[in-house]
Amino acid sequence: MRSRGQQFEALAEAYLLQQGLTLIERNVQCRFGEIDIVMQHAQCRVLVEVKYRASAYFGSAAAMVTPQKQQKLQTAALWYLQQSQWQGPVRFDVIAIEGESPYQINWFQNAF
Repeated sequence: MRSRGQQFEALAEAYLLQQGLTLIERNVQCRFGEIDIVMQHAQCRVLVEVKYRASAYFGSAAAMVTPQKQQKLQTAALWYLQQSQWQGPVRFDVIAIEGESPYQINWFQNAF
């Protein structure tokens, strides 16, 4: 299952690179959770959560970033920002990928 997730994270990363963002790190892990992708957009550090759903039958990909998941990401982000000593602005983006190839990609900037 991990390789499937990495496939969609790579797709999201390529999409964001096309949008002009710069890659900083992938799969930042700590005891509080994981940040899928860390990018730079102008002066802002962007922490990206990637979600994929083959079908919206049980809810959209974006809906899978629940309040509990947001809290976990925020806690991991605090740890990451301390470790990296980043002092600038930060935002959380969500890349929601749905369907089969060609995938529908939705980019939610400043999602929460």
